[in-house]
Amino acid sequence: MKTLEITGMNANNVSKVVSGLSMLLANLQVHYTNLRNLHWNVKGKGFFVLHEKYEELYNDVAGKIDEVAERMLQLDATPEHRFSVYLKQAQVAEIDVVSCGKQGLSYVIDVLKVLIAQEREILSSASQAGDEVTVSMMSDYLKEQEKLAWMLAAWSTQHE
Repeated sequence: MKTLEITGMNANNVSKVVSGLSMLLANLQVHYTNLRNLHWNVKGKGFFVLHEKYEELYNDVAGKIDEVAERMLQLDATPEHRFSVYLKQAQVAEIDVVSCGKQGLSYVIDVLKVLIAQEREILSSASQAGDEVTVSMMSDYLKEQEKLAWMLAAWSTQHE
């Protein structure tokens, strides 16, 4: 028996949600790896603060990766696992070694713009599909990320 049969949701109604979650998963996977790069390679002014913050961010993204993949499974979809496919699908690109705190911060802010826009689209699709669980998940992500965007913007003004 399929999960959607138990939950009463229609596969056609959630297909756009699943597509959005698949793209989000690809973006999160690439972003996670980029955050590890930033954490490992940051140097100079702000090292201690940024090193710790990047670790906090990649741990948060790792949790989101698992949640998104599991939500896809709950919607009777199979989450992608191949990094080669993520790199083809994702809007977030791999970055080279970044050791400059300002450059790393700029990267994080740029990715937040992509993720926030994508999560708003998924929230809208999920709402139209009657998928309250995905709506709640995206709403939670947006709440966290909008606060992070505000904090990073505030911090970056002192480091310009």
